[in-house]
Amino acid sequence: MNKRKIGVLASGRGSNLQAIMDNIANGTLDLEIAVVVSDKPDAKALERAQNANIPTVVVDRKACSDKIDFETKIDSALKEHNAEVVVLAGFMRLLSGFFVEKWQHKIINIHPALLPSFPGLDAQGQAIEYGVKFSGCTVHFVDEGTDSGPIILQKVVPVFDNDTEETLSARILEEEHKAMSEALKLWSLDKLGVEGRKVILK
Repeated sequence: MNKRKIGVLASGRGSNLQAIMDNIANGTLDLEIAVVVSDKPDAKALERAQNANIPTVVVDRKACSDKIDFETKIDSALKEHNAEVVVLAGFMRLLSGFFVEKWQHKIINIHPALLPSFPGLDAQGQAIEYGVKFSGCTVHFVDEGTDSGPIILQKVVPVFDNDTEETLSARILEEEHKAMSEALKLWSLDKLGVEGRKVILK
């Protein structure tokens, strides 16, 4: 039986990508990374993928005429490699409605907060400043808003009085690595249904 294929978009060091790769290698995830696409030619994520013989594509925003051109090239790379779903693993650009519409309920993102609290940038810093006692991460489908799509699953971590943004981020990142793979396992088994705002486990 052919394994289901994912395309990964990454801009940075690719630690979430590595966690997915590790879980594929150890048999926890029965799927294939078809391609890793980055907007940064020097992203560490590309190196990780190349070391694992995973195809990589760079789509440099500066070399594109506009956002539509940029996203069209990403879309083409994903389709060329037969990706069925798009995984955002530290991809630092907001996707437009043009792209989201093409991949409706087929783009999965992870955010380092318990949405709908603290969307957008610096979620960990927002959580500490607000004084919450718990935070965590959220895996969700991407819609046209900022971190506002239907929630697949969440993981909770405590926030301690002496936490800094760095210590809280590290604690959340450990859960991110588990959460994304859990969500992808559910997706690969065709267990995720979307009804309005809710993700229903089939």
